[in-house]
Amino acid sequence: MAAGKEIRGKIKSVENTKKITKAMEMVAASKMRKAQERMRAARPYSAKIRDIAAHLSQANPEYSHPFLIKQDKSKTVGLVVVTTDKGLCGGLNTNVLRQVTTKMRELEASGQKIAAVAIGNKGFGFLNRVGVKVVAHATQLGDTPHLEKLIGPVKVMLDDYQAGKIDAVYLCYTRFLNTMKQEAMMEQLLPLTAEQMVPSHTHSWDYIYEPDAKTVIDELLLRYIEAQIYQAVAENMASEQSARMVAMKSASDNAGSVIGELKLIYNKTRQAAITKELSEIVAGAAAV
Repeated sequence: MAAGKEIRGKIKSVENTKKITKAMEMVAASKMRKAQERMRAARPYSAKIRDIAAHLSQANPEYSHPFLIKQDKSKTVGLVVVTTDKGLCGGLNTNVLRQVTTKMRELEASGQKIAAVAIGNKGFGFLNRVGVKVVAHATQLGDTPHLEKLIGPVKVMLDDYQAGKIDAVYLCYTRFLNTMKQEAMMEQLLPLTAEQMVPSHTHSWDYIYEPDAKTVIDELLLRYIEAQIYQAVAENMASEQSARMVAMKSASDNAGSVIGELKLIYNKTRQAAITKELSEIVAGAAAV
């Protein structure tokens, strides 16, 4: 029964794996609810400040912030890549990094250089492997995004944009649609353009600034960048936990199927061994 013993060992191993994946599924489900609540709570603020900032780009004020001015000097484009710190979440990171790869090929084909900020271990490792210049990175963010950890690395790229070293900044992350579906997104973060906003009015926008245009616009656009970065990370974390829960559930179901197949093979092997022994006993008795 050496074969039977080996099969029993395999069954035990798969059962242990199933216990782990089931536990990870439950943990991901618990974290997913909190991540979704955090992400949904931030959406209204993020959408509103995005609309106001987009309106400012059409208002033609007496002061134009560098974030609103299109640049075409350095031939360098910045990418902010948001991924997860951990794996076991299906194709979540693969889809985001595929978008990044496609964008990089487009930029390189047009003769532009690339600088990147990596948020998350998976994206950081990928960018290093493909040889992209990583100007800053943020990893080990935990289960809750903290703005002070995010805005620091991104500020390096914002300063380069204001100094004219970067022509545009793109933000790549995973947008949460529902528990079963997440979508990889590539959005232009800077310069802010009117195309980023779905126009709800046909008339032009104008504002009265207090105390002055420079103070108001500088503060507002800084809040805009912070809101977009925070929202992207919150969306990515909600997507990560949802994808991990689905992946672990699938792994648990597959482990159950493998256990069933192994038990069937074990029973067939055991029955064959019993039948063989009975045949030998009957044959010996007949010979006597």
